[in-house]
Amino acid sequence: MNLTSEDKRLLEDLCQQHGVSADKVLKLLDTVRDYEFKERRTGVYDALRGILKSKPGAGA
Repeated sequence: MNLTSEDKRLLEDLCQQHGVSADKVLKLLDTVRDYEFKERRTGVYDALRGILKSKPGAGA
């Protein structure tokens, strides 16, 4: 996902305030975007669930 440096800083600040991993948020957004234009979105929830269950720093 292409974010400006200001957007990245804002995302990181918000994630830090709420105890959420900015990397995971970016992975979740990228995954949703990948499935956005598919005719069938089969597997999107499994993909999102996998990201949420992954350990910090894991390449899920």
